[in-house]
Formats: sequence, C-alpha cells, structure tokens
Amino acid sequence: MRIENVPFTAVDWTKVPETLHPGETGSASWRTIQLGPIRVRQVRYSPGYRADHWCSKGHVLLVLEGELVTELQDGSAVTLAPGMSYHVADDLMPHRSRTAGGATLFIVD
Repeated sequence: MRIENVPFTAVDWTKVPETLHPGETGSASWRTIQLGPIRVRQVRYSPGYRADHWCSKGHVLLVLEGELVTELQDGSAVTLAPGMSYHVADDLMPHRSRTAGGATLFIVD
C-alpha cells in the first residue's frame, strides 16, 4: 500500500455515520472514511455474525474488542483477540469473518 496525497486527518469515529451490512447471520455496522484510494473503517460485528461471502480484498485489520475468527478458503482458521491483527494482500487468500460474541475492528484497505 502506498499512501499518497492524503492530508493529516484526525477522525472522531463517533461522528462518522454508520451503515448496516447483513451477514449470513448477524450484521456488521461500518463507520467508513475514504482517503483517496484508501478506505479506513471501524467495523462492529454483532454477536453471532458470519460473513455471507468470501473476501479477496487485501486488508490490515486490528481487533479492538471481542474475539474474531477469520476462516481461510483453504479450510484453516485464525482466532484473533484484542490487540491482534492480520494483514493480507489483494487476491492472495480468500477469507471470511465470524464471531460468537461480537467484535470491534479497525480496518485499512
């Protein structure tokens, strides 16, 4: 990722409007800002959330609260707790998220 032509920006995430995205089960609430080609999000998954698709987009993802299970299309899975992150390139390893108790994430892509 190359960050170009993005001015210094401080964000009060409580003032960024939320959009709701239903999953296969549960839902995801996104607060999103677009900085040129870079999307930055605070995402909150409801308890029982499971994504309804495999994602091939690259991300840098940090778990702020809760526990997140990221399933990889190869059948493996990684469990992340608060303070843990994952990083994946575009089109490298399709993945999807699920959480039993809910989770809050910070994602850059």
